[in-house]
Amino acid sequence: MAAQAKFIGSGSGALDLDAEVFGESFHGSLVHEAVRAELAARRRGTHSAKTRGEVHMTGAKAWRQKGTGRARVGALSAPQRTGGGVAFAPKPRDYTVKVNRKARRRALRAALSLHAERGSIAAVDPSSFDTPSTKAAAAALASLDGDGSVLVVLTDGEETAVKSFRNIAEVTVLHADQVGVADLVGAARVVVSEAALARLTEKAVAK
Repeated sequence: MAAQAKFIGSGSGALDLDAEVFGESFHGSLVHEAVRAELAARRRGTHSAKTRGEVHMTGAKAWRQKGTGRARVGALSAPQRTGGGVAFAPKPRDYTVKVNRKARRRALRAALSLHAERGSIAAVDPSSFDTPSTKAAAAALASLDGDGSVLVVLTDGEETAVKSFRNIAEVTVLHADQVGVADLVGAARVVVSEAALARLTEKAVAK
């Protein structure tokens, strides 16, 4: 029997999950590679500090080499001195890690399949939200099995449902085009609309 995502809230029935996408075996190394690349891509890489050669400070010795009774000392810009430069100072850089398209899609399928195997994926009908209602969204999520964080995946034209879910604690709402392997792996449970599920399926099997 094909895996299904049962509707929560006022919805009834279930959505069939494409076996080509949700029947993938779990590939730990591929998923790790994809998650690492996605998290690295989110880093802005704008960190910066000055080295001892860049700080605005005199290059003269703090005091003469001999005769003071104190330890010899060099430039005041040395890293161990207050106001000195930073040793191995971080500089702006790009953290992008390349992952092949086929590997990325396979990792996405593996993450989706893991939720299907665990029964931690459910469906929601966005049309049931005539107006934004956090109360109605919370009541719908209360019927979910298990506990922990929830990733709600929606798509264009489902803004009312977005507004209903986005203010609930431990709930993250993302557009289907923004969902990555890291988001799926990091969520204990996943809730998708029918349109969002179709978009995720398309992303996972695109040639």
